[in-house]
Formats: sequence, C-alpha cells, structure tokens
Amino acid sequence: MNINNYVHHSNGTHIDYANGILAQLLLALPFFLLLVVYIFAAFISNRRHKHWPIHRTIFWALGVLCAIAAVIGPLANRAHMDFTAHMMGHLLLGMLAPLLMELAAPMTLVLRTLNVTLARRLSNVLKSWPIRILGHPVVASCLNVGGLWLLYTTDLYAMMQRNVLLHILVHIHVFLAGYVFTVSMIYIDPMPHKSSFVCRAVVLTVALAGHSILSKYIYAHPPHGVSTEQAEMGGMLMYYGGDVIDAVLIFMLCFQWFKATRPRMEQCSKVSNYNQG
Repeated sequence: MNINNYVHHSNGTHIDYANGILAQLLLALPFFLLLVVYIFAAFISNRRHKHWPIHRTIFWALGVLCAIAAVIGPLANRAHMDFTAHMMGHLLLGMLAPLLMELAAPMTLVLRTLNVTLARRLSNVLKSWPIRILGHPVVASCLNVGGLWLLYTTDLYAMMQRNVLLHILVHIHVFLAGYVFTVSMIYIDPMPHKSSFVCRAVVLTVALAGHSILSKYIYAHPPHGVSTEQAEMGGMLMYYGGDVIDAVLIFMLCFQWFKATRPRMEQCSKVSNYNQG
C-alpha cells in the first residue's frame, strides 16, 4: 500500500493516514513551542541581564530539532514499518534530545527571565517533595530504563502500533523519562535536591547496564510483530548508538565530579606545601 494512504506497521496492522499525521502534529507542536519560548526568554533575559550564552541556545535548538525529527517527518513515517527507524527515533527522542536540552540550562534561563515573585514560586515548586522524589537518580532510572523494558518485552510495542493515543503517550513518556534521567545525573541547572557523585555514578552504571542488556535481549528476542532481521539491526543500533550518547553523559558526570573536588585538592596541596616550608 502507498504510504500516502496508510501509516504501516511491521505486524501487518495500520493506522489511517489522517490519524497518523494528527499524532505527529500533536507530538511535534510542544517542541516547536519550546523552541520559540526559549528564544523569546533568551531575548528578554538579554535585555535585563548579562548576555545569555549563544552556545546554550544552540544546544536547545539542536535538542528540539532531534526530538522533532523523531516524531514527525520521514523518520517518524519510516518508524511505523521499520523497527530500525523506530530505534533511531528512540535514540533521538529519549537520549540525545534530553542531553542537548539539559546542556542548554533551561531552568536557569527561566528563573532569570521571570520576575522575582514568579521566580520564587517556581523555586518553591522545584523544592517540593514530589520533584525531589521524581528527580532522585534511582526513581528517574526506573522510569527511564524500566519503561523501555516494559515497552519492548511485553505487548505494549505492538499495542501502541494499533492505538494512536497509546502511541502518543509512549512517545511522551520516552522523552520525559529520558529528560528527567539526564537531569538527575548531570546538574547543569541549580538543583535544590542534590545526590552525591557516588550515588549518581553507581545508579548511572546500573542504568547503562540495564539499557545494554535490553538491547541484547531485543537482538535475541524480537518484540511482537518485529522480524528477526529488524530486531537484530534495531538491537545493535540501540547498543552502539546508546553507547555513544552514554559516553558523553559519563564524561559530563566525571568532569563535574573533578571540578567539584579539585578545589579541595588544591587547598590540600597548599596546606602540605605550607607545612613543608
């Protein structure tokens, strides 16, 4: 059948073209709005404070574009009938886009753009116990990696291919869980509730292991409706592509850890030199 008439799925079912386009638009629209709001906030902030770093805006734009590419357009259309394309969308939407958008420090921009009253209210929300629980590395990892295990080891993947609403909800979860996970691991924005570097390093190691094991499981046990060949290709893409993005995350965490401990090392060195003198 022609792709202009139907959006296909690997298990032989299909969603009609109109519903497929509607789902793509609903998923893409929030990201377009986020891009506009960020640029507008940067413009307002530049009029009141020191110039907002251009590289932050570039990170945000690239992150949003990655997310948009995953939910609308050729890749999104292909993902309905090609598991490899679906997995590429997962890497863009759930891993690369959240990382780039976190590097853009959006909360810092929002806080310096809002007036004092609104900024304080937002700070109080960020300090609340629900945000503290949600932002804990263990909880964030369970939502992120656990959600992927649920998607690919149950009938959920096949079900989302037949139901537009479920399709939208799964994509929303993939992005939000990936973003919360990234935020819980590397602190670019101010964090009222901080976990230790040791805690984050341990949780990150376990989470990355869970992600890698899942990719191997997909390789050996294709999700319902996915051919063995596509499962193998998708599993390898998830494994190796995920490793590249994970390497950046590991580097950022280690770099922040080094920066946090270096002042103590320099202070200890000065004390040691003083005692020797």
